[in-house]
Amino acid sequence: MLSEILASGLKQAGLQASAEQQQKLLDFVGMLHKWNKAYNLTSVRDPQQMLVRHVLDSLVVSPHLQGERFIDVGTGPGLPGIPLAILNPDKQFVLLDSLGKRIRFQKQVAFELGINNISSVESRVELYQPEQGFDGVLSRAFAAVADMLSWCAHLPNEGGCFYALKGQLAEDEMQAIPEGFKLLECIELQVPGLDEQRHLLKLTKV
Repeated sequence: MLSEILASGLKQAGLQASAEQQQKLLDFVGMLHKWNKAYNLTSVRDPQQMLVRHVLDSLVVSPHLQGERFIDVGTGPGLPGIPLAILNPDKQFVLLDSLGKRIRFQKQVAFELGINNISSVESRVELYQPEQGFDGVLSRAFAAVADMLSWCAHLPNEGGCFYALKGQLAEDEMQAIPEGFKLLECIELQVPGLDEQRHLLKLTKV
């Protein structure tokens, strides 16, 4: 049962979610599975794997978020932004992606599940000029760290952070952090039900 896997995963990760939030997370998986057949939003086909590899994988970042306004760059179908928005109704998330079909899916999710703290923007990241900066710039499997930082340098506000969700850490990628940026923290994440390495890199402009 997906609901049992979710409840157990949240407990293992030390995350609190109301019954309503858990239902929205399950409904998100249901919509992702349904739309995926026509739109090819993710290579993960199995709902149980979607729950672990996409939803829980996104949610374990939640305790590390600082601030109220976030942008999820190269979000695809809304990962990690939509699960994080469901778990953090007090925070605002902009979901940025350059593909229209992904944006349409996100908007349908927001409409059907009543998620009112996300807004979807169809744009390439380097062309997107927000009116105000963000407390946090999130990216998951979007690009090498150096590319993410150079493309997204204009997005954080004064004191804002970059949150890069990575799998295994490549030494050369860590060495390639460009000048003008500093690694604040490298956090090892444990995703319940997933026996693979996950890391969260927290960086800032110097």
